[in-house]
Amino acid sequence: MKKKIMSYLLTGALLTFVLAGCGGSAGNSGNSAASTADSVAQTEASTPAPADTSAAAQTTEAEPEPEAPAAEPVTLRIAYMPNYAALWAVTTAREKGFFEEEGITVELTEFADGPTEIAAMESGSIDLSYIGPGAHRLCATGNAEVFLLQQLGDADCVIGLKSKGVESLEDLKGKTVAYASGTSSEQILSLALESVGLTMDDIEAYDMDTTNMVTAAISGSVDALATWSPYSLTIMEELGDDAIKFCSNVSFSDVTVTPASWVCTPAYADENPEILVRFIRAMYKAMDYGSKEENMQEVAGFVAEQCKTDVDAAYEQRGDGSWFTKDRVIAAAKDGSMVEYYTLQQNQFIAAEKVDAATAIDPADFVLTELMIQAGE
Repeated sequence: MKKKIMSYLLTGALLTFVLAGCGGSAGNSGNSAASTADSVAQTEASTPAPADTSAAAQTTEAEPEPEAPAAEPVTLRIAYMPNYAALWAVTTAREKGFFEEEGITVELTEFADGPTEIAAMESGSIDLSYIGPGAHRLCATGNAEVFLLQQLGDADCVIGLKSKGVESLEDLKGKTVAYASGTSSEQILSLALESVGLTMDDIEAYDMDTTNMVTAAISGSVDALATWSPYSLTIMEELGDDAIKFCSNVSFSDVTVTPASWVCTPAYADENPEILVRFIRAMYKAMDYGSKEENMQEVAGFVAEQCKTDVDAAYEQRGDGSWFTKDRVIAAAKDGSMVEYYTLQQNQFIAAEKVDAATAIDPADFVLTELMIQAGE
């Protein structure tokens, strides 16, 4: 029992000592508790709170994505023919700043026809070319590849002179007819003759540059002509009632189509697909803009400025084709109808013995639909 009492006394003494050491007695225990609370609060304040990893607490602003590097500037040497069909989209892309957005500078050079343009590409003096229907036979022989379908044309026609006794296609027999070999001029003439049971052997075919046909018609040195806009428009205007337009591309839409395209050499396509995609992207914007009727007067101004001709004359050519848009190009590239256009055209070349069926390249191999699709993504 004494041991227990002594134990209690020792315990009490120790407790008193502890309380005194904490700076208070039983009489000021409230101040002691407050001091203790203050101490705990100070400790909590000085101790970092644990990180809140919940989704709601993650308010750190996302870092901005780095900007894509600007495309390397490139200058493209481009061949064109001096008419609305060739220039409506490319001049729009230049004047509206669409090429600039892609880091492209264009240098336009005028040519009389597609075969000459393709020869210039092969020599290295031209990078890209716009060609009309007739020159596509050189795609079948491996000289060029199509990387953009721009339109289906209706600019070619056959014109006869009444004063020369030509008032129908049948009257062409034995007559002197001007045409430009290897171009859409020859193609439309062959189709016209075939439609009335004639061939090139039934006429006096006069091969000449299209730029000389206006003079030939006015001077009376030919009886009829197979040409294209704007030369056809000038001839019809200059000769008035003496000139008769017998047919145009749409007259033969049941047997052939007349695509007009942007082409390059196979080597250029292999080495520069990224540049071609940039060019196509700019052209898509131009085609969407220029194909709208309300913008055609403005576009005619771009064409007239490039050709150094009258705006009204350029505007009259706005019906020379069925102008494509970005969506129409991509749809045709995806559903196979684009390759069908060029296949139908190639079959016409083969039938006219302008292309050898045994060696002709499949249009699926020279029409670069994958680039057209990629440019639209």
